[in-house]
Amino acid sequence: MTHPEHPVTPSTGELALEDRASLRRVAGLSTELTDVTEVEYRQLRLERVVLVGVWTDGSSADADASLTELAALAETAGSEVLEGLIQRRDKPDPSTYIGSGKAQELREIVLATGADTVICDGELSPAQLNSLEKVVKVKVIDRTALILDIFAQHATSREGKAQVSLAQMEYMLPRLRGWGESMSRQAGGRAGGAGGGVGTRGPGETKIETDRRRIRERMAKLRREIRDMKKIRDTQRSRRLSSDAASVAIVGYTNAGKSSLLNALTGAGVLVENALFATLEPTTRRGEFDDGRPFVLTDTVGFVRHLPTQLVEAFRSTLEEVVDADLLVHVVDGSDDHPLAQINAVRQVVNDVVAEYDIAPPPELLVVNKIDAATDLGLATLRRALPDAVFVSAHTGDGLDRLRARMAEMIPPTDATVDVTIPYDRGDLVARVHAEGRVDATEHTADGTRIKARVPMALAASLNEFATF
Repeated sequence: MTHPEHPVTPSTGELALEDRASLRRVAGLSTELTDVTEVEYRQLRLERVVLVGVWTDGSSADADASLTELAALAETAGSEVLEGLIQRRDKPDPSTYIGSGKAQELREIVLATGADTVICDGELSPAQLNSLEKVVKVKVIDRTALILDIFAQHATSREGKAQVSLAQMEYMLPRLRGWGESMSRQAGGRAGGAGGGVGTRGPGETKIETDRRRIRERMAKLRREIRDMKKIRDTQRSRRLSSDAASVAIVGYTNAGKSSLLNALTGAGVLVENALFATLEPTTRRGEFDDGRPFVLTDTVGFVRHLPTQLVEAFRSTLEEVVDADLLVHVVDGSDDHPLAQINAVRQVVNDVVAEYDIAPPPELLVVNKIDAATDLGLATLRRALPDAVFVSAHTGDGLDRLRARMAEMIPPTDATVDVTIPYDRGDLVARVHAEGRVDATEHTADGTRIKARVPMALAASLNEFATF
């Protein structure tokens, strides 16, 4: 009888991938209650969905690409996409987003397909959501709510979960009015009626007011928790910034291959999944340039067109990694149909974050990833459009040496290695070397103190005359 081989222990990333797969929604298990509070009613249970977009400007290809991305987002949230519609208009209808005629058409499609949710490709006002829901008679959500739902599913750390909850509540609060017919009822069975007893007469508190108050209380608590967690993150980051290692932040569109690149450059075992927003918590790993200089590489949250403002606000502490970086490695999916639009969307978010701190954005190195999956024509177009970009494949390893070399070039050394013999009458210089540099070896000779150390460039220049040959 042969003994089976010992099973290989899966990495943390593989375990996270297994957990993620096991938590997919199962279609057909929705259990809607007949009398629920507003907050419960708005919990997303996306199963069979119809997508709707309004094409106001740009080409029809742009409109199609936006709806295709919405379909990818919906599938990431665990939905089955049944149909997609695009309405050509100068601007979205202020009442129903797509107009009353198109809304009736949408109702017929919902009936024909058996859809239980309509997802609109934009951020709808509370009135638009309410009006469209009344016509199509199924739940209607917008792109913002969908992205928030994906973040809620994928957040794993305590800070990530708190940030997503805060973003969802900020989005939900102005949208409570008018949603659900039970919202106008008062809490307390006989409030306002005769004979209710002491303290029960008067208008009472409606369910919508109760929900609003509870949400505000919860938001205040979450903000306090996030503030406390931010202090810990700031301490960790300041420790990294005070070290010799250069700080590099990987930014890019969602699913551009940022985590794969982090793994390829540092040998880290970070979760990699072909899904939107697989990374929500920043992951930091150490690496070394070819000249031996250390660097710290941080994988950040992926961006997307029209990233909800609530998320940018909630994930501010995560996005601060971008502000402190010595270099931004901007990863682009070379196999995507619209890579240049993705670059613009990422730069917009980075500029918004950096603008808040009133500093210049860090230098940017464009990296076109997934060249093994891209077409020759697509790569040729990108090489012309992005002459300074580095073309790599994190999957095959092609181009990674060139990328490391370019990163090292763009982060000039801030210190230098010196081997000097300082005369005994220059004790001030010896003290500076110990205070500002990192001393590796010290030896007392007849001519003075011989020191081997890494020191800042300015101090290295002052020590040139004492170099030991």
